[in-house]
Amino acid sequence: MAMEITQILLAAQSPDAQIRTAAEESLKQFQEQNLPHFLLALSVELSNEQKPPASRRLAGIILKNSLDAKDSIRKEELTQRWVSVDPAIKFQIKESLLRTLGSPVAEARHTSSQVTAKVASIEIPRREWQELIAKLLTYMTQQDTTSSLKQATLEALGYVCEEVSPQDLQQDQVNAVLTAVVQGMNQKEHSSEVRLAAVKALYNALDFAQTNFENELERAFIIKVVCETAVSKESEIRQAAFECLVSIASTYYEILEPFMPSLFNLTSNAVRGDEEPVALQAIEFWSTVCDEEIAIQEEYGGADEGSSSLHHRFIEKALPSLVPMLLETLLKQEEDQDQDDSMWNLSMAGGTCLGLVARTVGDAVVPLVMPFVQENIMKADWHNREAATFAFGSILEGPSVEKLAPLVHSGLDFLLNAMKDQNSHVKDTTAWTLGRIFELLHAPTSAYPVITNENLPRIMAVLLESIRDVPNVAEKVCGAIYFLAQGYEDEPSSSVLTPYLGDTISALLSTADRTDTTNSRLRASAYETLNEMVRCSNLPETSNMIAQLLHEIMKRLNQTLELQIISSEDREKQSDLQALLCGVLQVIIQKLSNSDSKALILQSADQMMLLFLRVFACRSSSVHEEAMLAIGALAYATGSDFAKYMPEFYRYLEMGLQNFEEYQVCSISVGVVGDICRALDEKVLPFCDGIMSALLKDLSNSMLHRSVKPPIFSCFGDIALAISENFEKYVPYAIPMLQGAAELCSHLDASDEDMLDYGNQLRRGIFEAYSGILQGFKNTKAELLMPYAGNLLKFTEAVFRDKNRDEGVTRAAVAVMGDLADALGPTTKALFKESHFYSDFLEESFQSDDDQLRETATWAQGMIRRVFLS
Repeated sequence: MAMEITQILLAAQSPDAQIRTAAEESLKQFQEQNLPHFLLALSVELSNEQKPPASRRLAGIILKNSLDAKDSIRKEELTQRWVSVDPAIKFQIKESLLRTLGSPVAEARHTSSQVTAKVASIEIPRREWQELIAKLLTYMTQQDTTSSLKQATLEALGYVCEEVSPQDLQQDQVNAVLTAVVQGMNQKEHSSEVRLAAVKALYNALDFAQTNFENELERAFIIKVVCETAVSKESEIRQAAFECLVSIASTYYEILEPFMPSLFNLTSNAVRGDEEPVALQAIEFWSTVCDEEIAIQEEYGGADEGSSSLHHRFIEKALPSLVPMLLETLLKQEEDQDQDDSMWNLSMAGGTCLGLVARTVGDAVVPLVMPFVQENIMKADWHNREAATFAFGSILEGPSVEKLAPLVHSGLDFLLNAMKDQNSHVKDTTAWTLGRIFELLHAPTSAYPVITNENLPRIMAVLLESIRDVPNVAEKVCGAIYFLAQGYEDEPSSSVLTPYLGDTISALLSTADRTDTTNSRLRASAYETLNEMVRCSNLPETSNMIAQLLHEIMKRLNQTLELQIISSEDREKQSDLQALLCGVLQVIIQKLSNSDSKALILQSADQMMLLFLRVFACRSSSVHEEAMLAIGALAYATGSDFAKYMPEFYRYLEMGLQNFEEYQVCSISVGVVGDICRALDEKVLPFCDGIMSALLKDLSNSMLHRSVKPPIFSCFGDIALAISENFEKYVPYAIPMLQGAAELCSHLDASDEDMLDYGNQLRRGIFEAYSGILQGFKNTKAELLMPYAGNLLKFTEAVFRDKNRDEGVTRAAVAVMGDLADALGPTTKALFKESHFYSDFLEESFQSDDDQLRETATWAQGMIRRVFLS
């Protein structure tokens, strides 16, 4: 097989599907029958200069994919396979890879450097292949090393630094890598490919350079070399050098102070005079400094004394020069920038950075920007008018409402007039700016309201007229209406929108139906805005309008089921539209079910449920999610009447629960089980065997996304509450799962923020499960839980001792102590006597600012006292 691999690799790229499929099958068989020799054959193919470039290229790709995968479980499996390969064969493969770095074929060198790093990512953390770095470095120091080998070596070093963690390399290795990289960046190095590879390698190595950056001389030298490289004659090298400066600003903000004057000049020259990719990175440097300073301010809550040593206030100090530089970029728009979402140019980057500057320094930015706005807003050239509007819109987040409100009041009329500007770019940015004003500054109860009873009629008239404008303007207008409505959401004054509701609903439905754009974003934006208008409407004033809307949306959903589906594109359009319509129905159901208008839902419930079941038959996961959420809302609205839908609906619910690959569908289906349990109580019992079986299978499945596990545990509690003593038969399966998860919580990495967040979700789910089971068994079979009570209290104590718990976990933990005392009564007296922590936990809860937690703690204390008095 190894002899034939060249032909097979070439056949696997044949335009003839039959030949291609047969070749792919041969490769798969070779891999399954003898993985070590398969990998060796691929590495030999890659390194053999006599072989065709096409077979070498595919050999490298397959070799790389045999060592790494995006999915963490698959990645671990591939790692273990490599680890189990005979060391002698691994040695041969690694030698082949290193040999290929010297290949005259650029693609072979590039692939080899990537595969080398993949092997290193497995072996170096295991303290294997320790000689790799030294071997690569010898290529850099040998007199006769070709430029192409130096370039490939630097690329490999860069990829290795990208793949392994800083703790996996010793400091002397890091020092040697940095030395080699900095030498490669030297202007005396004639090859621009070598210098570019060196800069890119430095970018990947910066995380390793913590110790070097702590040394004043070393950091000064590294930054000096990067700054010199940032003025190289090759633009690609300049761009890579600025990318390094961005990374240094993010990783080593605290050491930047002595370098800032030089860095300002360097970035300023690049922004004003260099090619766009370089200028964009120069702006990104300042955006990154803003991000760092905003994070420091948020962490220290503006307490100057706490943050002064960390917070250098670079933005504040650079403000008089930085803001004019950014304002200049706003005038460098491109003709089609509104049409293309992925476009990123100097104007957009400058406006984004200006917005970050405003968030960093607040009020201080306003007097520096407003003269630019006033000077350009009336000019004949659309570039000036658009830039002025963009500048104003960019600084609306950060400065105080007191500072901005007078400017908004004086400028609002002007902005509304600008929605009739003859230039589409100006209208697009004006609509965006109005949306920003409504999002950030509009609050009816504010001392500085920007929307008043006097100006609202004009605002609504302009928005409802402008929503008919070209699609990109219409989309921004939808956003402006969305935020205007949202501002009234929590206010009793929401009835101020009632006179406009009918016209706005009509305008949004018409917008959703527009056929003058292929971009689906406008339709999505129109329906999302419609949802917000419904949420913020004031019942009962608007219940008739919302009932009419309900029937209109049901009619539209029904029409999607009649669409002729010829292509996969048709199928995608159908499912996108169905998902949006199901989303609107969910919002309407929620709105009407919380009021006296609930009868409107009950009248249409049968018809809606029929539509949802037909939508499920279309088998699209995005629709599945939205339809599930709508059904959850319908279950809440219809209560025990929902039981009549369960026989038909159950098979789709079960499909959702079993769909662990599309974990969002699975997670939402779990949530709907909770809604159904609350709606049906014991009427859910006939379906519980199937539901519990699916949930337990999900928990046992190593492929299930971890985010679904906490909701499953909460769901155990919902089921137990609904079916009370009938949950007994599930206890032997459910409790061990809960105990296993509780054990896992104690081993999560406390230094990883994502894991901390997940740990809190998991612990909350565990407590909610126990609370539901305890309450469900309280009056009948509470004694069944006595064997597990000690473990539960130990887990609760461990959570109490952990200062990383959030308030949701604290509330759930305190509630479970109360449930334990309430359900098991006097039998828990000895347990509580041994567990002294509970009184400290309650005491801590009484000190909290959280009213709900204090209330829960008071109840729990009463339950525990009752145990001691019994």
